[in-house]
Amino acid sequence: MTDSYLPQHGDSGYRTTDYDLELDYRPHSGRLSARARITAVAERPLPEVALDLGPFRIDRVLVDGVRPVRYTHRSDKLRVRPGRPLRAGVPFTVEVRYTGVPRPVRTRDWGDLGWEQLEEGALVASQPMGARSWFPCNDRPDDKAAYRIAVTTPSPYTVVANGSLVSRTISSSTTTWVYEQAAPMASYLATVQIGPYELVEVEGAGAVPQPAAVPRRLLSRFGHDFARQPEMMTVFTDLFGPYPFDDYAVVVVDEELDVPVEAQGLSIFGANHVDGRRGSERLVAHELAHQWFGNSLTVADWRHIWLNEGFAKYAEWLWSEFSGGPSATALAVKSRSRLALMRQDIRVADPGLRRLFDDRVYERGALTLHALRTVIGHAAFVALLREWTATYRHRTVTTEEFTALARRHSQHPLDGLFRMWLYDTKLPALPQVR
Repeated sequence: MTDSYLPQHGDSGYRTTDYDLELDYRPHSGRLSARARITAVAERPLPEVALDLGPFRIDRVLVDGVRPVRYTHRSDKLRVRPGRPLRAGVPFTVEVRYTGVPRPVRTRDWGDLGWEQLEEGALVASQPMGARSWFPCNDRPDDKAAYRIAVTTPSPYTVVANGSLVSRTISSSTTTWVYEQAAPMASYLATVQIGPYELVEVEGAGAVPQPAAVPRRLLSRFGHDFARQPEMMTVFTDLFGPYPFDDYAVVVVDEELDVPVEAQGLSIFGANHVDGRRGSERLVAHELAHQWFGNSLTVADWRHIWLNEGFAKYAEWLWSEFSGGPSATALAVKSRSRLALMRQDIRVADPGLRRLFDDRVYERGALTLHALRTVIGHAAFVALLREWTATYRHRTVTTEEFTALARRHSQHPLDGLFRMWLYDTKLPALPQVR
């Protein structure tokens, strides 16, 4: 099945299992020389493999390591035709060597997506369809694979990518950084961050390592603003279940960002989110929660985006409640009052492509969860969340799967609640505590 919102992206004829990316990036010129090897399995006999890739120069394409094959590369689609159709159920590899200056994907509704050249380095934020700006991929949220990302840059630069740092090799004036992400990952969550960062550890991280890459001038502010992240990790682990990855990294870029960006196993914040007063702590909670909701559990189709953003928004309220701030109920009441002043013309469970990141999806998604918690009780709600994250760990999810599981944790009918909050456009009243 193609994605209902972005059917032109990705190819349903195969499933990827591994991406092996080798990137050589020169920050001052912005030039990228790269080799991508994609391992996949055909779902049906395939005469052609389609990959999403931006306007790079293609130097060579191989299938299963043999001599170059025929291909076309137009309109951000690389179509590879092997000598004979690929057999269903049989693994195959496509290797692409390419060069060029990565350009972000320009969109009307979400701005520039993907690889962005900074004054000193690069930033990658690909959600929902910017991954093609830097590597050939099957760019659909339901196709998850393991990744190895090797990046060579001039030695003064630090590189952070998804997964664990497995090696760092200095050679003359360059350094090669190699990261491996074994847990399956959607292409939009793959990232590379390059800059003159200091590598530090968040103090008191505990069992889950929490490295950070931060501009030197912001180290003191960062230490204060992220000091409660280890406690946040503990609270969320109690509520949501075990943290789903080996570590959790944070990158602070020396630029202003409208909003932070989550990637699998790490989050990216702007310098404006580090003020030395914990003014963005709710966003620290939001991005951490995405490691469960969005990254381990990834939407099977973009219309289910509330399962990412509504859950992360509600995590902000839960952190406030559990850390001594306003209760989730108080924040829900304020949220509903704000929404009551806005147009009521959005269906949370199917908002439409242009409204994918509408604030009302976030807020009404969080209110849906608060209404559910109110009706079934806190203990049942936590049991539901923990079963949800355990059952679908490193898999893809839908609204229908969540509502079906929720019904099993409730002593009361939930069909009306989900209809009003997720499918009706009119804003419901919050339920009263039973």
